[in-house]
Amino acid sequence: MSRTAEISRETAETQIHLKIDLDGSGQNDIKTGVGFFDHMLTLFARHGLFDLTVKATGDVYVDDHHTVEDVGICLGRAIAEAVGDKKGINRYGSLSLPMEETLVTSALDLSGRFAFVYKVAFPTEKIGTFDTELVQEFWNAVASNVMMNLHLVLHHGSNSHHISEGVFKATARALRQAVTIDPRQPGIPSSKGTLTG
Repeated sequence: MSRTAEISRETAETQIHLKIDLDGSGQNDIKTGVGFFDHMLTLFARHGLFDLTVKATGDVYVDDHHTVEDVGICLGRAIAEAVGDKKGINRYGSLSLPMEETLVTSALDLSGRFAFVYKVAFPTEKIGTFDTELVQEFWNAVASNVMMNLHLVLHHGSNSHHISEGVFKATARALRQAVTIDPRQPGIPSSKGTLTG
């Protein structure tokens, strides 16, 4: 069973082409024009063991917002398509991840319903030229397009780079848990018999 998806999105603000393989090995080819964001997406692919290709061109002369949010939309749609009918998946995933002085928890449910709880406060407004508020925008876009519950909690941390890295790594590993096939559970992992909302 191939659990892959390919999404293209073109607006007046961005042009994006994204491919994902949920059963990959972490291979990635990412070029968004936003250096720090490329670094975070690379970490996401490597820690989730997702093969991920992202080619994005956006109006970064304005700022990075449209590019980051629209890549999130595409990634969310691709994950939803690749996971398919959700038969046999674990459905839930969670991880508390240490990143030096930082500790982040990511917990998610591929429920077919959207909820996003974000309790992450960055000590700085920027990481280099990257606006730290875009971390929230990105994961909100991903979660709302996957149609999943996603809870992100920063327990402690003082370095903005480490906090962002913790969020991306923890969510990658939580998602990896959730999409993994459980051979003991061949059907839909829900007493309702559906995970479509």
